[in-house]
Amino acid sequence: MLPLRRFWSTDRSLTVLLVLLGILIFVINPLGDLGVTGSLLMSVFFSLVLLSGVGAVSKHALTTALVGGLVVVSLVVRWLRYWIYGDWLALPDALISSLFCVIMAVVVLAQVFREGPITAQRLQGAVAVYLLLGLAWAFVYEAIALRWPQAFALPAAAATNSGEDLTARFVYFSFVTLTTVGYGDITAVHPVARSLATAEALVGQLFPAILLARLVSMELYYRQMRRAERR
Repeated sequence: MLPLRRFWSTDRSLTVLLVLLGILIFVINPLGDLGVTGSLLMSVFFSLVLLSGVGAVSKHALTTALVGGLVVVSLVVRWLRYWIYGDWLALPDALISSLFCVIMAVVVLAQVFREGPITAQRLQGAVAVYLLLGLAWAFVYEAIALRWPQAFALPAAAATNSGEDLTARFVYFSFVTLTTVGYGDITAVHPVARSLATAEALVGQLFPAILLARLVSMELYYRQMRRAERR
């Protein structure tokens, strides 16, 4: 356990987290929507992301306990949902998953902004935070659609799909909204859904700009510090 703990305390762990998120969002998610992998495989990869999240915060006992407890609850709810075909667990599963993504985004962001020079791994961690925010909103949209089935206007073909496709559908909608592409094939109709979509679009514009400015200022500061030390 010690070598694994030591690994997750380094910047390289941010690269691993980004790779897992990339596989989940850009490979497993669309394949699941096509019916190639199904929701079960997506759950397996999401579980890996959850476990990697615990590793990423393993150097802080209190944070590890908080995230670890949430991971246990999330894994139990998610797997019970598929083992006992409990559709009634879909709503709490979506809400808990969204909460986990938010907590992980905060934890990873703190690791990105900790003292020290800005490395490539920290930049990858910043990208991972951006992806985690997109996932967090996707799970919230899924919860809204489960609570109010008419909250989103879907294409005719998508409207006939089973409930298992909700996650894949709203991951797509979330990142389209986060990047303000706005194709219009899925639109928010319910006031709560519209409000959250507007907030996500604002975050999608402001977060990269603020993050980039912060990282650039940190890198300039540490370059000046290194130059001062050489004199």
